[in-house]
Amino acid sequence: MKVSRRSFVATGVAGLAGALVGRTARCVATEMALPDEDGYKLWLRYAPPGSNAEVYRRLATQIFVTGQSATAKAIREELSAGLAGILGAAIPASESIEDGAIIVGTPKTSDAINRLNWTADLDEVGPEGFLIRSTTIANHPVIGIASNGELGALYGAFHFLRMLQTALPIERLDISKRPKIQIRMLNHWDNLNGSVERGYAGRSLWLWGELPNTLSPRYADYARANAAIGINAAAINNVNADFRILTAEYLRKVAALADVWRPYGIRMYLSANFAAPKRLGGLPTADPLDKAVAAWWQAKADEIYELIPDFGGFLVKANSEGQPGPKDYGRNHAEGSAVLADALAPHGGNVIWRAFVYDEDIDPDRTKRAYIEFTKLDGQFRPNVVLQIKNGPLDFQPREPFHPLFGALKETSAFAEVQPTQEYLGQAKHLVYLGTMWKEFLDSDTFAHGPGSTVGKVIAGELQPTRLTGMAGVVNPGLDANWCGHHFCQANWYAFGRLAWDPQLSAQQIAEEWVRMTFTNNADNVKTICGMMMSSRETFVNYTMPLGLHHLIGGDHYAPHPQNTQAARPDWTGVYYHQASADGIGFDRTSTGDKAVEQYFPPVCEMFDNLATCPEKLLLWFHRCGWDYKLKSGRTLWEELCAHYYQGAAQAAALQATWSTLAAEIDSARYKHVAARLTIQVADAGKWRDEILQYFQGFSGRPIVHS
Repeated sequence: MKVSRRSFVATGVAGLAGALVGRTARCVATEMALPDEDGYKLWLRYAPPGSNAEVYRRLATQIFVTGQSATAKAIREELSAGLAGILGAAIPASESIEDGAIIVGTPKTSDAINRLNWTADLDEVGPEGFLIRSTTIANHPVIGIASNGELGALYGAFHFLRMLQTALPIERLDISKRPKIQIRMLNHWDNLNGSVERGYAGRSLWLWGELPNTLSPRYADYARANAAIGINAAAINNVNADFRILTAEYLRKVAALADVWRPYGIRMYLSANFAAPKRLGGLPTADPLDKAVAAWWQAKADEIYELIPDFGGFLVKANSEGQPGPKDYGRNHAEGSAVLADALAPHGGNVIWRAFVYDEDIDPDRTKRAYIEFTKLDGQFRPNVVLQIKNGPLDFQPREPFHPLFGALKETSAFAEVQPTQEYLGQAKHLVYLGTMWKEFLDSDTFAHGPGSTVGKVIAGELQPTRLTGMAGVVNPGLDANWCGHHFCQANWYAFGRLAWDPQLSAQQIAEEWVRMTFTNNADNVKTICGMMMSSRETFVNYTMPLGLHHLIGGDHYAPHPQNTQAARPDWTGVYYHQASADGIGFDRTSTGDKAVEQYFPPVCEMFDNLATCPEKLLLWFHRCGWDYKLKSGRTLWEELCAHYYQGAAQAAALQATWSTLAAEIDSARYKHVAARLTIQVADAGKWRDEILQYFQGFSGRPIVHS
């Protein structure tokens, strides 16, 4: 196969690796400027870490990886490239064990690993988990990285490289890790014409016109970056699916991508159009109970698995926002998913059925509809069907309560769906780190099984038996050199992968890892950049939709548009949600309102229902309050809204000012790129503040309080 130059940005092993000059000391006028970077290498820059470098050179002198599989080869290449960049010199691969060897493998592929006799501990961590230990073999001090599966060994190698990149000590290692969630999946919303829905970083990564014969280096680089953070699945096309992705022509292209990803453990999924039997197969119907329809899906599954033996399955958006589905034929979602599930089951495939449905005939409140629709079907889905549920009951808003379906489903597997692509959070123009948002979600206590029943434990299957566990992120990178459009948007892709591996990791730890791997290991600079990241989501909420306000946007999902009354349906407008009038603002979802609070378990429902106990950050989500309602601060609701909007705009300006102090600490190209976007963010924050407050002032009749 020839290699495309169209998107070839980086050089070195698999395109990402290379020995970059790293710096941890502060730059001064007499020193040379840092070399410019374009962000292509993501968190795999492999720059010298500064501190601990001499220790690393002493303890890591050779690479010993046995096995001839594609995954074993990937491990060798990654360690070679990574250690060369980090240590500043090539580290030889060896067939004999000496002092300082990094030994990687499984008991089945490596006699050295087998001799360590870690069998019981390896069984404990499973085929994707790993052990990293300082040990000895034939009196040689070595570092062993072992797993019962080659993918686990790959994850262990990436974890070890992350330790070196972040300057952690490696003198006495005794590490045991395993993923807490089975399917850690990216959802791409890429279209076959090369556009990306809710994508802010250029055209689609998938060059359909060149596939399957020409493979961009980005495909392997993408797989490496994902494997480094434990992502093991991807659905590569838009959930508003084009049926043509299931044609023989496109399946050959998809298979070529799957072949590139396989050594890195990335399993291929496709978004399927429910009407494909009609649109592609020429049948008169797509009724899931029709025998000819079932036969068509079975034949299509057989065709796919012939090309992609480890195909993961179908992601389906059905009867949502105009997409076809089983309700077109009077069938329910369980019946609709069953016809695909039965076709995939003989091959070990899964159906991931999105719970993002909100038919108007279900309930007047859009946020209640999915709960009503799917709880009545609990227990009726096939074992290989999973419901994919957004983190909140509306649609990826800057702040929502957790979706009440988490914990409510007792006999149906449930995945969590979050959105790193920042559709409603400033897109690729605003610096908004979402690790804090997702931790708020994952740490929310559902009380489904008593205190401590957090969402994170629910989706990890820790509270009740479940066949499948998973977490999906709508990430949408594109052909921009930095993949994401904004250098800091990369942090959300990274944070998703780390939290999908372990929902209990802290947002602070993840932010620090990313900063150290992406920008610098200088402690002062790390503290400064992490501080910006950790405060950024609350900053965005303050200047856009504080106190539980939501959906104050127009069709672009970016700019303020609270006055929006014109849309294809009422629940796409702003006024549907804020309901502002002279007597107050907010959506009454209490027990005396539309009773949405009753979809939560006690005592969560009582907490949200009571004005005295409802968290003020969600006040106007659950309650309608008068403009003079007094908050805990002693301010009226109107004064508090003003305070939040002015505070948010000031905080955005503070982000810009803080970044300006790093001009000599970050390479010029990336520094200027981020600085330009912070200028946009500051202007947008002021626009949000002024337009929203002026609009709501028309209802409150009170002066805008400048504070």
